[in-house]
Amino acid sequence: MDQHTPTAALLHSPQDQSLDAALSDMSLLLEQHGSVVAVYPSTVPVAHERRLHTVRSVLESNRIALLKVDLPPLGTAVLARQLRQLSVCDFGPGVIASAARLLSHYIYAGAQLSSVTRLDRVPVSMKAHAKSWLPGARFAVRTNPAPELIRIGGGGEVPGGPEFPTRMALAKGQLQSDWIEHTLVPEWRAQGMEEVPLPEESPGWWGTGKLVEFAAFLPEISVLYQLVASVRREVCTWCGVELIGDRCGFCSAPLAGEGQQGRESGVLKHGTPA
Repeated sequence: MDQHTPTAALLHSPQDQSLDAALSDMSLLLEQHGSVVAVYPSTVPVAHERRLHTVRSVLESNRIALLKVDLPPLGTAVLARQLRQLSVCDFGPGVIASAARLLSHYIYAGAQLSSVTRLDRVPVSMKAHAKSWLPGARFAVRTNPAPELIRIGGGGEVPGGPEFPTRMALAKGQLQSDWIEHTLVPEWRAQGMEEVPLPEESPGWWGTGKLVEFAAFLPEISVLYQLVASVRREVCTWCGVELIGDRCGFCSAPLAGEGQQGRESGVLKHGTPA
């Protein structure tokens, strides 16, 4: 992360923080920044998600966006960083919040696993389950933008990658392997790689601690800006914020009317911004 990217605020779980303290923290964030965009994975415990909605309800604030995403832990962290990068641009909070759905399509997230016996994020065949028990078995799983699972070794196959320039984030668990650095990065033509700490949720998400998680993403803020700016902006008829796409990130209201497709198709073509 460069020095111009704002840091993120951590919203604690109910087990770690009282409701009064959570309300106080959120009030302070709203006072300091005007709006809050909270990004959290769809696998977050129910109690934690309920706390987020309770805080927004008690404060009666329409300046809190709660964005639940289906990305794995490292992919979620990458998306949060991209939104933080965009927060210093001339976009309003509504555009930033609604941009999460658009940017998610450009994150290729997955992991290298030693076993898929406890993996329930993508379809796993009985044959793949059986091969998990073989000594030295390795699997490459991509969950986003579409699920794919392959067994590593022999054929030299890799999951389908992006057709535009990316950078690779890598988070190592207990699996000792350099397959991502030596095979996946060059096959996907990633323009650089950075190693980051493994998110603490990753072993539970992937069903094993013997993993290396990865996420290929658009690294340049200029490309992110162009991508978001290319989509037509609308005004939410419910809460009044400016947005892109077909749903408000703050109140979740769908955009009324026809012809609300954005112009994002074609923004990234043949590996370069259009």
